[in-house]
Amino acid sequence: MATFILMTRLSPEVLQNPKERAKKGKEWIKKVKKSCPDVKWIAHYSILGPYDFMDIYEAKDIETAHKVSLISRASGALSAESWEALPYEKYLKILKDTV
Repeated sequence: MATFILMTRLSPEVLQNPKERAKKGKEWIKKVKKSCPDVKWIAHYSILGPYDFMDIYEAKDIETAHKVSLISRASGALSAESWEALPYEKYLKILKDTV
């Protein structure tokens, strides 16, 4: 399983109503779990800066990561960026084998 980081920014309209935001969040996770049952969630953070949320998860392939991102956009995210992440120990091994 590969590790992915999903960075999302919500539209201002979605942020106006906290109760509605909580409801949208539950709907989003339900859609993701239904469409991508193999996704393993590692962390979910509300963050400061240009993004509102950061999710870290494992998925079997890049197509599944695309689905997670598309579901996010369809569920009220103004933008959604997905980044593949490599654990530091694996990075060091690749570095050692390359240099």
